[in-house]
Amino acid sequence: MVVTTQQLIQWKQQGRSIVALTAWDYAIAQLLDAAGVDLILVGDSMAVVLGYETTLPITLEEMLYHAKSVRRGVKRALVVVDLPFLTYQESIQQAMHSAGLVLKETGAQAVKLEGGYPAMVETIARLVQAGIPVMGHVGLTPQSVHQLGLRQQGKTQETAERILNEAIALEQAGVFAIVLEHIPADLALRITQKLRIPTIGIGAGIHCNGQVLVTSDVLGLSERQAPFAKVYTNLRETITKAVQDYALEVREQKFP
Repeated sequence: MVVTTQQLIQWKQQGRSIVALTAWDYAIAQLLDAAGVDLILVGDSMAVVLGYETTLPITLEEMLYHAKSVRRGVKRALVVVDLPFLTYQESIQQAMHSAGLVLKETGAQAVKLEGGYPAMVETIARLVQAGIPVMGHVGLTPQSVHQLGLRQQGKTQETAERILNEAIALEQAGVFAIVLEHIPADLALRITQKLRIPTIGIGAGIHCNGQVLVTSDVLGLSERQAPFAKVYTNLRETITKAVQDYALEVREQKFP
């Protein structure tokens, strides 16, 4: 059965945790989907996989290219695509155009936008009214790295209340789920209890309705990993060893 946005909301009501990971190509997407991942995010975190230092440089064209590849590998999971920096912040019209391209050209079912400030809430409300499913994202928003850094957000009462209110406003605007990134677990619990829609945590503790990680972190492919990431295997080591063995056999004329 294909996962839908409405199904995620039902799963929250049923107490079923949502499993989410990122993907950047057909092969990885196919493996994640076959393994039973519920939601596959074509995240702008892919920028780091492509060699950028932050998420900021990646373009909409690059996201479209990779999202098409990911979508071809998925049969069951819900595919959500990040809109990259400065492809939706300038105006509602710009956001509508970018989000529309994602849905039309890639076959993905939804887009994700960062931020819960009033102008972004208005933009998201208009997208939802136009029939574009939107996932929200509050807390640490990586596209604001030069303003916020990469430190945990919501540690003071003032910032915690702001993030809570942003999450409420995003739900009212019509998002089907919200990513809570790098915030205290007690704040994530408050938000999760307050909202009807599911929360997907990344560095936000155990009380969210689901969890997402960057797949290159999970597989041990990343050069640098977030402090809240968990490595389940070390493919950097495995791949390096395999290539070294192959190179040695070629040089010693043992292969083929």
